[in-house]
Amino acid sequence: MKLKAGSKGHYDAGPNMTPLVDIVMVILIFLMLTGTFAVGEHFLTSNLPLSRKGGGGEASPNVPLDEPLEIRVDSTSAEEWIAQAGGRQVRNGALLKAILTQMREALNANKTPTDKIQVVINPGRNTKYKHLVEVYEAALDAKYTKVAFSTAH
Repeated sequence: MKLKAGSKGHYDAGPNMTPLVDIVMVILIFLMLTGTFAVGEHFLTSNLPLSRKGGGGEASPNVPLDEPLEIRVDSTSAEEWIAQAGGRQVRNGALLKAILTQMREALNANKTPTDKIQVVINPGRNTKYKHLVEVYEAALDAKYTKVAFSTAH
């Protein structure tokens, strides 16, 4: 009786993937060496409102002095809002745009450039996002370049 102990079964493990992995690694290294990663910007730009006082309470001399312009927004109902800017109250975006344009022109007449005016939209606790978007669009339509949001009042 003859035993087949000498012949082992042949297992097909599939194609050899080693060359493919080598090629992918070479391409990856090439792309990493030749790629540029945000060369022009060393810091992220932001339109957040700047403050002269930090967490420690000391005034920072490195913060530029921008003219503050605060817009308080409150929702009176699900469909209505009221905004306060420059001592005036408005209830629609077109009138708010007109008021903000007048305020910007007055500041520009006093030699304050538009890029030195910091508009801060200060929402109430129950203010709807669609109302904030309308106020934000009115500020952008009034040609302000620095528009930011603060926490709810």
